[in-house]
Amino acid sequence: MTRFLKNFIAAEDGAITVDWVVLTAATVGLGLIIAVAIKPSALAKADNIADVIAATEP
Repeated sequence: MTRFLKNFIAAEDGAITVDWVVLTAATVGLGLIIAVAIKPSALAKADNIADVIAATEP
């Protein structure tokens, strides 16, 4: 049992996968933070554009 545990701890087979999962999670988290940060400005600009388009229609 001790030998199995030592081999399991020493194995590095899944290390790359863990790195990619952490990197992907960090990228998604950063994207969500940026989306939340710019949402009010984007909605305000969209409302302004909608007002301009509505005003130009005959």
